[in-house]
Order: sequence, then C-alpha cells, then structure tokens
Amino acid sequence: MKITSPKTRVSHLTPNEEVQVKCRTALELKDKGDYEGAKDMMRPRWKRLGERPDTNGLYPSVAAEFLLSTGILTCWIGSKGQIREAQEHARDLITESMTFYESEGDALKVAAARVELAYCYWCEGSLDEARVLFRESLRKLTVEGNTRARAVLGLAVVEWSAAQLGTALDLLRQNSLLFDKITNRSTKGSYHSQIAIILRHLAKNEKRDEYLQIAIGEFENADRCFKLIRNHRFRADVKNNVGLILLDLKRFKESHKYLLEARRLSSLVRDRVQTAQIDESRAQVLLAENKLKEAESVAGGAVSVLERSGQQCVLSEVLITHGIALARLKKIVRAQFTFQRAIEVAHHVGALNKAGLAALTMIEELPDLSPEILRSAYDRASDWLAKSQSQDISQRLNAVARKVLMSVGGEVKADKATEVLLNKPCDLQREVLKYEGSLIKQALSKVNGSVTRAADLLNLSYQGLAYIIGTRHKDLLKERSPIRRRSRKD
Repeated sequence: MKITSPKTRVSHLTPNEEVQVKCRTALELKDKGDYEGAKDMMRPRWKRLGERPDTNGLYPSVAAEFLLSTGILTCWIGSKGQIREAQEHARDLITESMTFYESEGDALKVAAARVELAYCYWCEGSLDEARVLFRESLRKLTVEGNTRARAVLGLAVVEWSAAQLGTALDLLRQNSLLFDKITNRSTKGSYHSQIAIILRHLAKNEKRDEYLQIAIGEFENADRCFKLIRNHRFRADVKNNVGLILLDLKRFKESHKYLLEARRLSSLVRDRVQTAQIDESRAQVLLAENKLKEAESVAGGAVSVLERSGQQCVLSEVLITHGIALARLKKIVRAQFTFQRAIEVAHHVGALNKAGLAALTMIEELPDLSPEILRSAYDRASDWLAKSQSQDISQRLNAVARKVLMSVGGEVKADKATEVLLNKPCDLQREVLKYEGSLIKQALSKVNGSVTRAADLLNLSYQGLAYIIGTRHKDLLKERSPIRRRSRKD
C-alpha cells in the first residue's frame, strides 16, 4: 500500500522538465516515508537499486540532479532494507553528480551533495568519514536553510551513534533557531525525534527521569510534524519510542496503548519489518510485567517475520528479547541456542556491539553455562562492547565479571574430583546410545520440538531422525512436536 498516489502530469513537459519534476516529487515522497512511490516516480529512467539511471538526452545539469536524486533514494531505501551494496551504489551516483557541480563551480550544490554523501557513510557505519563530510559541508553552508539543517542533524546523529550524547544534544540545541525557521516538516520532525532519543539514553545513563518527560514532549512535537505530511512510518517510530519511554517509567498500561497505535500506523504502510520491531517492544513490556508466555509468543512471532525478511541487524535484537523470555520460562537449552544465534547473526553482518550485547545478556539470564561458554561469552562481550560509553553497559559487564570469576575459581567437592580422576569401565554401545539421545534431545529443545529443523541441525533427513526417535529413543517422542497426518484425497 502506498502512502500517497500523486497524479503527476508530465505529458506536456519536455524530457528535461519531466525529469526535474519527477526528482522533486520523488524526494517529497521519500520524506513522507513512501519509498515505493518514490521509486515508481523515477521510472522508466531508473528501474531498480544498484542500476545506473538512464541520463541519455538530458542536459548535464539535469543529469546531475537525476543522479543525485537516485543516489539519495538508493541510500535511504537501501538503509531501510539493509541492502549491503546499496551505500556503495549511492555514493557512486552522488559522487558523479558532485563532480559536475564542482566543474561548474557551484559551491552550494557541492556542499549539498556532500551532505548526502555523508549520510551514505553514516548508514553503513563509517562514522569518521561521515563526521568529516558533515563538518566540511557546514563550513560551506553559511546560509540558513533546509540543507544546512540536514547537515547539522546528520552530524548530531553521527555523534549520537558514536555515543557522544552530550556533544550531539548541544549541537541540536545550539541550532534550535535554525530548525524553527525551516519549512521541511520531515527534517523538523527528525530534529525533535533525535533530541528525544538522546534524552532517553541520557536518562538511563545518568538516572535522570526528568529527561524522560522532556523526551515525551519532543516526540509529541515530532509526531505533529510527521502527521502534517502523512508520514505513517515515521509516526509509528515515534509512538514506538514513546511506548519504550513509558516502559522505563513503569507505566505499562500507557506503554501498551502507544505500542498498539504504533502497530496500527505501521500496518497502514504494510511494513512487516517495522511491525516486528514494534512487537519486540511489546515483548519488552510484557517481560517487565512478568507475562512471560505472552512475551515469548510475541517475540517469537517477530523472529519468524524477520527471518524471512533478511533484516539481520534487527533480527539479532529481537532474538535477544526472545532469548530472555525463554530463559525466564526455564527453557534453558532453547534460550542458549537463541542467544548464540543472536551472536552469530550480528557477527555475520559486522554489528559487533549487538553481538556483544547478546553475549552479555546470555551470561546474565542463564545461570548454568559451562565454564568454557561463560569465559568465551565474557571475553567477546567485553571486547565487542569496549567502545561503549554507556554506564549501564559498564555496570552490567562488571557484574557478570564477578560471575565468571566465581565459576572459574569455584571449589570442586572432593568426591566429585575423585570421581572425575578415576578410570571407570564403560559399556561402549550404551554410552554411544546415551550420547546420541542427548544430542537429539538438545536439538529438539533448541527448535521447540520441530523434527524438520532438528534434522537440519544434526545433518540428517527428516525421515532418518524420525526413525531413530521412533525405534531407539522412544522416550523422546514427548519432546517432538505432534505428527500432523495428511488427509487423504478421495
């Protein structure tokens, strides 16, 4: 479902005029959160992400504008879809347009293109490169306006991403008059939203609940801006964030109200990934209310959606929440499998801070990890979270360090030590059968009894594993999911 369906009449225009109108309209649709509509607007000259647009027959200045616009769209659509190659393609398009503006000596256009290039670097996590480009742009953009505001906002987002919360907040507040004057509602709303996000993190780090009330007010300002441009996607993000603040304030009933409204807005644009993120927030509230079964169900549903979407960074976050719910339900084997999967997913895409958070949470939530897993999880968590400036993370790492030390240095009872050291005769066949049963039980526990998925983990066929359970380990029949009989067709 598109958010808007503009009827842009271009039949009476020249090819160059048509492209200019399409670029302007597509960027307006992007600001409204209608990414599909923005892509459609650029057809037939630009058909898909990763493909260079057709600039044949266009004036050089119009071609540069077209390249810049498709580069901007590639950046934001690619970031939303977590398409790895998107930022490289976006940079190529924007750089090509910037080269033309440089040849024309148009300093303002060069600075504007450099702002968009900086956003590409930020989207792929290259914070140092993004910071340099935003600062260079601000030195050139001396006139107040939407472009300078985007550069200020971008630099603040970079500092926030680097955990420089105070620097980011000061930058935004020092430029409050600039954002009061601009006409772009999307940028103005993002300004208020970013202040609120920073305040929420500062409230947690500094134990300042009064920041949370101010943050709610800033989110309300953002919502008013996004409502005026009918950006349901951004409004859903705002409602989701307010719901999380209310969770911090332990106002659970109000939190659920905001999160359900966020879910409704997200459904209007049929964004299943965003809806899954909102469900993860709902699961967090349910965990805080100790409604563990509901939390596990909601988080598990979000995981299923994200597994099909390819959104790996988001998936790792939701897996952590799902792991917490499973751990508190005493489903220990499944919980450990889920935490380790969160680590694997985040590590695969280079999101090491999320991998570290998953490892840290696993230590906190699971009481009886083996010394090897415990030491390994702490080693990776402390390394991957080393650059975090969050006091909360530091305190959590210090707390689990004591747990790791106690596990490694704990005393072994004398009779147990003797038993470990003495050679004992064994029945090989019985021990092999016992070990086989143990592995199968663990695999079934990890996948909630699914024989199909357990077979994949054990590198067996479904039929092979079902036969082994049915003949050699009948005690495990209760561990597997019920067999669904296919109805016979007449």
